[in-house]
Amino acid sequence: MSDSGHFKFSKTNVIVPLMGMILIWLVYWVELQMGINLNEYGIMPRTLSGLKGVLFSPIIHGSLEHLYNNTIPLGILLMALFYFYRDLAWRMLLYGVLLSGFLTWCIGRTSYHIGASGLIYVLASFIFFKGVFSAYFRLIALSLIVVFIYGSLLWYIFPVKEGISWEGHLAGFITGLLLAVIFKVKIPVQHKYDWESEDYNEDDDNFLKHFDENGNFIEYMEKEESLGDDTIVQYHFNPSKKDE
Repeated sequence: MSDSGHFKFSKTNVIVPLMGMILIWLVYWVELQMGINLNEYGIMPRTLSGLKGVLFSPIIHGSLEHLYNNTIPLGILLMALFYFYRDLAWRMLLYGVLLSGFLTWCIGRTSYHIGASGLIYVLASFIFFKGVFSAYFRLIALSLIVVFIYGSLLWYIFPVKEGISWEGHLAGFITGLLLAVIFKVKIPVQHKYDWESEDYNEDDDNFLKHFDENGNFIEYMEKEESLGDDTIVQYHFNPSKKDE
């Protein structure tokens, strides 16, 4: 598979991130319009009823600031996922939500854990580690971009700020790492030039024949020969002393 065939833009690259962002805003709008609070649909650790939050917690947010802070990272990382890892994007999303939610349910404090930040950590962790593991230059570059933009997220897998579900962040980070190890991706075949092959011989390279042993360009002269039947062959040649 070529590089261009592997990384191909499609409507899904835009529609899925856009729908994800619209969904979390829609849920928050419904809460405001109906005067309800959906926090009880978040993850309540180690309770049977709290397991429903594994599915619903990513779309529930406690405030406008909470919602805003999660919207842009969610959209960008989803777009990167579906563009660079389209073959496994849906599976990665499904397992990412379920596994990170369950880990949060196991290790979290006795409180409702809500928000898309756990999924954001899944995406950031997966994209970073998968790029490093692949050793493919484009995916490594993507990993570096994620570190550059979202590297500060790493601090929030620790209890550094009150009111933040660091357990959800840690669960998402671990989940992304695990999925990066488990899931296999098809890496495009990188084009190799003749000079990159082990059996390459410079003496057989037609291009290098234009240069002498010191790297100086050799001037060629044009010559024509007639093969009869009005057929003319024109070629370049390196004149010897006897031709001068």
